Amino acid sequence: MQNKLGNPQKTIEIIQKYEFAFQKKFGQNFLIDTHVLEKIIAAAGVTEDDCVLEIGPGIGTMTQYLAEHARHVIAVEIDTNLIPILEETLKDYGNITVINNDILKVDINKLTEDYNDGRPIKVVANLPYYITTPIIMGLFEGGVPIDNITVMVQKEVAERMQVGPGSKDYGALSLAVQYYADAYIVANVPPNCFIPRPGVGSAVIRLTRHKEPPVEVDDPKLMFKLIRASFNQRRKTLQNGLNNSPELPFDKEEIGAAIESLGVTPQIRGEALTLKQFADLSNYFTRNRG
Repeated sequence: MQNKLGNPQKTIEIIQKYEFAFQKKFGQNFLIDTHVLEKIIAAAGVTEDDCVLEIGPGIGTMTQYLAEHARHVIAVEIDTNLIPILEETLKDYGNITVINNDILKVDINKLTEDYNDGRPIKVVANLPYYITTPIIMGLFEGGVPIDNITVMVQKEVAERMQVGPGSKDYGALSLAVQYYADAYIVANVPPNCFIPRPGVGSAVIRLTRHKEPPVEVDDPKLMFKLIRASFNQRRKTLQNGLNNSPELPFDKEEIGAAIESLGVTPQIRGEALTLKQFADLSNYFTRNRG
């Protein structure tokens, strides 16, 4: 196919033809390595039954690959300057819907209804690094029916999604990913696989949605408030972190009793707690208030 992207020459040709200017505010780095593209498609397990949401298609490189494997691709692109380019690069495909909008403002539940009868979709993206966490959290917390999310992210963010308690990289994102999904790093991707080259290494990570959460928690929203409060002030003890949080309505005595119920020292920091302990802490509050 004439229009096939994925190699550097074709990408440069399109960029020059449209005099496209990369925008730092959108964190644009276009993938130019066919092996990586194929790995992403394979890791996501895209089949002809699938409806795939692609976040940030850029000039349409991965979109073409997705369209060849999926039943339908919904590509959401924030940068208006890329829309005429996408119209050209994707014109040979009849199974792509391009939406010019900010993914954080899109009603993804409605998209799954409109294009996939409300069945779980797959999400594939080369995510801008500054917005990785809000997008992933939005997908999970919004209750969107998702099978898996396969994304290119900054290497250290991918590692953060996989670590357990006690590491300096362990945080709210690690716990959220653990609660909602099984994380697997598919590939590390060096800077020379992109135009322009990013200043950091990247990694492709696949997050496969759990059928059932790995811990039992009465009120997940409360658990995540507790998690956020305990990591917002990492240097403080768990007791002080929870006590200082405007999001939480509990007094010092209640917090002390809840921590004691875990059988840990009151001096413990949030970063030492497992997901199960945060669930137990949350359940203590919901079951003892009232």
